[in-house]
Amino acid sequence: MDIPRLSVQTTKGLLGLSTTKPVQRISQQPATLSIEQPKGIQTFRTTKPQVNIDSTQARADVDLKSSMKRWEEVASYSRQTVSEGTARRASEGAEMMRIENGGNALASIAHRSGRQMKDLGIKFIPSYGSVKVSFTPGNVDIQTEQQKPIISAQINKPTHDYTPGKVTAEMIQYPSIDISW
Repeated sequence: MDIPRLSVQTTKGLLGLSTTKPVQRISQQPATLSIEQPKGIQTFRTTKPQVNIDSTQARADVDLKSSMKRWEEVASYSRQTVSEGTARRASEGAEMMRIENGGNALASIAHRSGRQMKDLGIKFIPSYGSVKVSFTPGNVDIQTEQQKPIISAQINKPTHDYTPGKVTAEMIQYPSIDISW
């Protein structure tokens, strides 16, 4: 007996996939920097030192006097000498008027008119302390003003290249069913 028979044959479908990987490139340029340092500002204020030397007395001690000083001394000496001479002459005249009182007035007057001996002594020229020195110190005032640095930074944007990936599908084998009986 022949029984009908059912026969089913299937063929699987085959799907083929091909992929291209995505490519991504990122690069970052370094930042652009500019740094500038201005010079500091300095100001100096000075007061000059001052030295005063007064050598008038020392110059007078070594007989280097100004003409004005010399005239003053000569005038003073002359007045004093005239006064002393006048007083001596008056005294001698009075002594001679009283000649009747005895004594030898003319011999006494002649004896006094002789030159007198000068004293010998050591004299330092110029005298100690005859030069007057005074000193006013100077002063230096320094002012400094610092300058801050000038910093300029510019950020560079990153470079981004992206190629997307791809998936391609293709049927390598189509599915099929074959039924026979």
